[in-house]
Amino acid sequence: MHKATLIILASARKDSDTKLFVQKFFRNTPHQLLDLLDHAIYPYRYENDYPAEDEFGSVISQVLQHQIIVFATPVYWYAMSGVLKTFFDRLTDLVTVQKPAGRKLKDKIVFVVAVGADSELPTGFEVPFKLTAKYLNMKFGRTLYASTEEVETDIQHLGDHREFLREIEDAARGIS
Repeated sequence: MHKATLIILASARKDSDTKLFVQKFFRNTPHQLLDLLDHAIYPYRYENDYPAEDEFGSVISQVLQHQIIVFATPVYWYAMSGVLKTFFDRLTDLVTVQKPAGRKLKDKIVFVVAVGADSELPTGFEVPFKLTAKYLNMKFGRTLYASTEEVETDIQHLGDHREFLREIEDAARGIS
């Protein structure tokens, strides 16, 4: 089990504001970055007949090696990115045909980093994360939101940022 936090980056662009924020924010925090754009993850299929190129299984293998998982996503149309939504849809595989892998998600700790154009995170944005964590018996930590203006101008809500990092550090200490 890796002690480093796994950050799952789910932007539609390689050089996104979300990636920039993650790089700045976690620069002094041990972490591993997994960019979903680097992996072919096909949409969920009821028949579970995925092309050989589908990499969902290898991505989940990486996820299972970490206790702390941070989903980093831009806010698109008041919700997570399409890239991350596809990944979340594929979690269905872990409660149907890959149940042993799904059970290994139990007690993992989930955090969310979101970057969007609005000054505040849209109401209801966290719901899919919280309910998915609950359904999979994971623990939901909290969400950190940064506006694109904050990312571009380096404006920081230091108290909120420190609290977020402290919660991740506390979670990491709890697993050591």
